[in-house]
Amino acid sequence: MLTFYNEHHAQHRGRHEMFRGALVPCFEKPERVDMVLAEFERRGLGKVVTPHGVSLVSLERIHTPRYLHFLRNAWSEWVALDEANADKDAFPSVWPIRGMRTDIEPDNFAARMGLYSMDSGTPLTAGTWIAAKTGADCAVNAAHALRLGERGTFALTRPPGHHAGADFFGGYCFLNNAALAAQHLLDDGAKRVAILDIDYHHGNGTQSIFYGRNDVLFISIHADPRTEYPFYLGHASETGDAEGKGYNMNLPLAAGSTPAQWFLALESACVKLASFAPDALVVSLGVDTFAGDPLSSFALHSSDFLRIGERIAHTGLPTAFVFEGGYAVNEIGINVVNVLEGFETAN
Repeated sequence: MLTFYNEHHAQHRGRHEMFRGALVPCFEKPERVDMVLAEFERRGLGKVVTPHGVSLVSLERIHTPRYLHFLRNAWSEWVALDEANADKDAFPSVWPIRGMRTDIEPDNFAARMGLYSMDSGTPLTAGTWIAAKTGADCAVNAAHALRLGERGTFALTRPPGHHAGADFFGGYCFLNNAALAAQHLLDDGAKRVAILDIDYHHGNGTQSIFYGRNDVLFISIHADPRTEYPFYLGHASETGDAEGKGYNMNLPLAAGSTPAQWFLALESACVKLASFAPDALVVSLGVDTFAGDPLSSFALHSSDFLRIGERIAHTGLPTAFVFEGGYAVNEIGINVVNVLEGFETAN
């Protein structure tokens, strides 16, 4: 498996996040990728390379120019407000809601940060832009390698991406790596691309980006949004809009769902994939479905992740895996690499 590694990921290192009314150490931390890389290299699963940089124009295929401009300059603006801010993460504190205008960008930094965010649990740090941008480079390179003939590729990066929309960040995500990978595949000649999101949390950003389109099928297996983040998207009734009607499939599962229930949902997803017949597949690879994850209530075991990789391989599709969530740090390397090994060794 050809892996594109974000060597700048640790520049995004949040000090704290807001969790259940308190500031706590960040769950999304550099050690997540470090553990995956160590396990990948220990098993000798393939070559690890750094990505070629992609242009901002490529990012604008998914994200709006004014949002990208904000992200690129947010830290310098934050520190310009007060030199002491250099030692603090930036968090949003106010948001536009129903009936408020979003077409006019405020001059006030706090107001602009709220305009481009969806929660108060995603710290913006001094290195957020370079980490997110290099992560996007990894995803686009992983997609491009499929077009050059690779059967499977992996974008090993953080921060994750699937909660980021065209013009907002949240859920630890700033640039939507899976969406960028899918769009690159289309721009590079693919006619139809599918995205399979197996993170514990619904990929609301990815859904919102492609919801009105019929060239990308989005399928997500996730915890029921009535009880789990991101709460406001991810219901089974959301099937797409306009030309995208029928090209969005949500498979929400109740808290405490068993591995058998989860794999039944995966089988439904694979049946839908087969009927869509895409040219390539992008997998949002979150392993926070693991029984020991602190932010999950599913019960998959490490051996189950091998089965996931095997089933994805049996779709017969060129596949780019993009790293998303997973917060049981001690086991994260085993769980992620099990998926990749299952994919690589499947007959």
